[in-house]
Amino acid sequence: MRDAFHEELDNITESLVEMTNLVASAMARGTTALLDADLQLAESVITADETVDLLRGEIEERAFDVMARQQPVAGDLRMMVTTLRMVADLERMGDLALHVAKVARRRYPNSAVPPELRSTILEMGQVAQRIVAKAGSVIAGRDLDLAKELESDDDAMDALHRRVFHVLLETEWTHGMEAAIDITLCGRYYERYADHAVSVAHRVIYLVTGERA
Repeated sequence: MRDAFHEELDNITESLVEMTNLVASAMARGTTALLDADLQLAESVITADETVDLLRGEIEERAFDVMARQQPVAGDLRMMVTTLRMVADLERMGDLALHVAKVARRRYPNSAVPPELRSTILEMGQVAQRIVAKAGSVIAGRDLDLAKELESDDDAMDALHRRVFHVLLETEWTHGMEAAIDITLCGRYYERYADHAVSVAHRVIYLVTGERA
């Protein structure tokens, strides 16, 4: 009976890792769509968000079912509660990738990113990829050292976010208010995406140690 229970927990963990892969793909494709004004790619991100939402619902349903049938205590109960919180973070990361894709779609056939910010936005996308890949590994392996590394990745994203504002506030900005709003929003989306990934890592630390990071 306990073997079956822990198999269910392992399956839920696998689904969480699958969710990190989905939101990683969404942000990677959303970033490319944003930079290259790729309408088809943007639409694919927007459509695929439903898959992330459905997976969240499935994971939550399975977690509640396990709690109802098995009445877990101690570490197993902590696993269930933490899972419900992590799945919410991951679903929100998918929403943020969706928002990036919607900006790309709104500005098509033009790119929403002015030339002087292309390298910064590209780097934000790369940091987002790195941080969500680590989050998936942290979930799969409960790697506390890797979880702590996400803090420095988040610092890198925050620095890029500040760089965006520095460019926007320069007197040489010539791209108008709409472009400034788009870039401000996108910078926030990337920054929040990283924050949610760090939140996932903190939840794994709590799961393993019982202590809040």
